[in-house]
Amino acid sequence: MLDVHRLMLLRELSIRGTMAAVAESLQYSPSAVSQQLTQLEREAGTPLLRKSGRGVRLTPEAEILVAAAAKLADTLERAEAEVKASGTTVRGRVRVAVFQSAALALMPAALTTMAASHPDVRVEMVQKEPAEALQQTWARDFDMVIAEQYPDHSAPWLPGLVRRDLTSDAIRLAVQAGRDVPDLAATADLPWVMEPPGAASRHFAEQACRVAGFEPDVRYVTADLQAQIRLVASGNAVALMPDLMWAGQEPACRLIPLDGLPRRTVFVAQREAGLRWPASIALLAALEDAAQR
Repeated sequence: MLDVHRLMLLRELSIRGTMAAVAESLQYSPSAVSQQLTQLEREAGTPLLRKSGRGVRLTPEAEILVAAAAKLADTLERAEAEVKASGTTVRGRVRVAVFQSAALALMPAALTTMAASHPDVRVEMVQKEPAEALQQTWARDFDMVIAEQYPDHSAPWLPGLVRRDLTSDAIRLAVQAGRDVPDLAATADLPWVMEPPGAASRHFAEQACRVAGFEPDVRYVTADLQAQIRLVASGNAVALMPDLMWAGQEPACRLIPLDGLPRRTVFVAQREAGLRWPASIALLAALEDAAQR
């Protein structure tokens, strides 16, 4: 009979690409991972890996086993969730990946609710960019991801992940308080601050500027929205800013509506197999309550 643990290692290799990445993820040595997969080849009675440059690639037989391992992992996750749901106390650990503005605006209130209502649940949070976080939640590095989606820029869809909208917020042009800027087109000659290339917010901001008839002078690049706010408030830059950044506080900048009043969607994604996990259900309820506030 094939060893379940070794099957999961093979699946990890298919996701992460290299023995070293699998070893780092699972806190093994690369030689230990290699030995386990060599043993799995003996059990399967067929080659599973072939050398490809400095790395390896999976054989067709290995791909069959990876598909089986994925189904098995889902089955085990559902079974564990059902066992936890049969208890009377909500307990356990929930690993959450979250982007910055949600970490600032939603997570503090949600964590306070969880501490009061479900003290036996340990919530672990890591700040991640949405695309990376969705991939890692699919790979089972996290149980839940809070992600964002900008207009005309869909976040990646991954098999087995279920989405649920939390809230939406307006995206506005942020300029220094008192600055005479009537609209987006008037910023054509001003310095901009944006997130790094590849970020959904960067794509949206560049397209909005181009539709307005100019190429933005992106002089400053940072993924830290708090740093962006400081640059805008001090008059050194302008930016497009989602309203969630001002939750619970007065805006530090003058905010100008954009044509069409575009809105960003904030959503939660979880693996379908883990939807019945009581600790995750409790955290989702706390997040929805925080979003409604």
